[in-house]
Amino acid sequence: MLLSIVIVNYNVKYFLEQCLESVYNSDLTLKEVPDEELRLEVFVVDNASVDGSVEMVREKFPQVHLIANQDNVGFARANNQALRICKGDLMLLLNPDTVVEHDTFSKCADFYATHPDCGGLGVKMINGEGTYLKESKRGFPTPAASFYKMSGLIRIFPHSRRIAAYYMGHLSDNQTNRIDILPGAYLMISRKAMNQVGLLDESYFMYGEDIDFSWRIKLAGFENYYFPDTRIIHYKGESTKRSSMNYVYTFYNAMAIFVKRYFSGSNAKFFNILLHLAIWGRATLAWLKRVLQAIALPVTDFAVAFAGFWGIKQLWATYWASNVHYYPPQYTWMVIPFYILLLMLCSWLYGGYLKPIKPLRIVKGMAVGAAALLVFYSLLNESQRYSRALLLLGCGWTLLSTLGIRGILSMLHLSGYDLRPKAMHRCIIVGSEEESARVQQLYESLGCAKIESTIHPIPDSQKLADTIHIYRADEVIFCSKDLSVQQIINLMTELSQLPSRQQVEYKIVPSDSDFIIGSNSISSAEDLYAEELHTIVSPLNQRNKRLLDITTALLLILLSPILFWFQHRKKLYFAHCWKVLIGKKTWVGTRGNETRPGIFGPEHALSTHPKYLNSELRQRLHLRYLRNYKITTDLQIITKNIFNI
Repeated sequence: MLLSIVIVNYNVKYFLEQCLESVYNSDLTLKEVPDEELRLEVFVVDNASVDGSVEMVREKFPQVHLIANQDNVGFARANNQALRICKGDLMLLLNPDTVVEHDTFSKCADFYATHPDCGGLGVKMINGEGTYLKESKRGFPTPAASFYKMSGLIRIFPHSRRIAAYYMGHLSDNQTNRIDILPGAYLMISRKAMNQVGLLDESYFMYGEDIDFSWRIKLAGFENYYFPDTRIIHYKGESTKRSSMNYVYTFYNAMAIFVKRYFSGSNAKFFNILLHLAIWGRATLAWLKRVLQAIALPVTDFAVAFAGFWGIKQLWATYWASNVHYYPPQYTWMVIPFYILLLMLCSWLYGGYLKPIKPLRIVKGMAVGAAALLVFYSLLNESQRYSRALLLLGCGWTLLSTLGIRGILSMLHLSGYDLRPKAMHRCIIVGSEEESARVQQLYESLGCAKIESTIHPIPDSQKLADTIHIYRADEVIFCSKDLSVQQIINLMTELSQLPSRQQVEYKIVPSDSDFIIGSNSISSAEDLYAEELHTIVSPLNQRNKRLLDITTALLLILLSPILFWFQHRKKLYFAHCWKVLIGKKTWVGTRGNETRPGIFGPEHALSTHPKYLNSELRQRLHLRYLRNYKITTDLQIITKNIFNI
């Protein structure tokens, strides 16, 4: 029997490498079989990643059937590219951020052999912390089930047949059962079912295609099964984006497509109304939350700075001018707010509001702001000069109050505001003596943790729990060269169920690799290299890049009476300026830019026309641009292509 595995990847190279390593360490590939009896074929469809994923697959896994797309074509379409050409009796859609057990595939194959009605199969999933993922089994998203989920009632009654129907909470997590919807992270289907069901629906760009596909399996007369006798780790990397407007719209829009297709009559109308209310309600709440989070600190800074400025003014007027009303009202309500806003603006431009907080950025920004205010003050006539001393004292107070607020937030241990030196993680390595020494050396090179203990041979969960408690460890590193995925999952799940469980992170170090994968993070020597550079992903560069886009777009619009007549693409001039101005595009972008496409790419900095560049050189240019980003690079590219706007 042949199993075809399809993995769609987008900029998760390290997760993909670990996933492929677990796939090729499975018993299905390690069995002694004749050469002509192929057991496994693996397809990786890459959606235009720029993190070196394609090169990694070619170098480390040459046996993989690699499809390297030049654009991000979406999850459903990418899967279909491989499904059209795979030859398996069974086909598996597998996420790159998963790790499978040694016998996962053979157990699933045996299940199909004993359950002829099985069309689709899903397995038990746990996250990177050893916690069971309830989306391992899902019910049909009826209006009622969706309402209970969106309203939060499902959290209050997690095992109710009716209220928890979305996750089929009434079914045991440890028993095989028929279910409605399979998880897209691990979705296995038989060739017989595939022939009747067809490919994934490409109307869904992302999210919803697994629901649609699972339901079509049921409609074709097959059953979907939840099979907990084998487990996988699923690192849910997208979880941090779930409050974003884009996620809300994409997810619920996929649900709207599903409703339109499979519901009819009054149910469809009711559910569509419910979905649109959910879309706008959730999006509005997400927007309000982001706005409040964004303005809370600046508003507090302004209020405290204004109060101090006003107090200094009152004292100065009382003891220096002997008249508490010496300064006119416009000084209090116009001049002082202007001073403070300019100081805050300069602090913002220098990254004073970025997390983690760096006091030096605030000091630099406000020093520049104070200097600008003094220059501005010197240019005013005598009647408009109120007091240079007040200006300097107010600037000093604004700086001290701003730093003081950060100090209070730091004492409250709020995320991103900790001004104390970062404490080293206390780590325990589980693995052989040789591999533990290698991992310890890797951690020392990263400088991110202190190794408290190494454990070998492989311990039971109670011994590991005792070691964690004794050393007060907050991180456990498993060496995958010495532990099977099954052993790692066993230890993680058993530790998570202990009554005296201590909060701890779990990480895995793949054999012969220099990266460490954790719950929602990756550490590597390459990451350290990237941090030393002004990478495009840094918030400061992202903000400055957006400011450059807005400024240049406005400037090009203002200069259009002159520049327009020299353009080689006159029809696109104003359209591009407008799209950049509203944030739909950026002047210079790469295929790896998830937020907005670019009018130009890094290749437009060269004298050679981009169409003459091969894909490998183009990819290197994009990667170098991402890692070594400077705002002057964008200016150079825009200037060079000023007549091709």
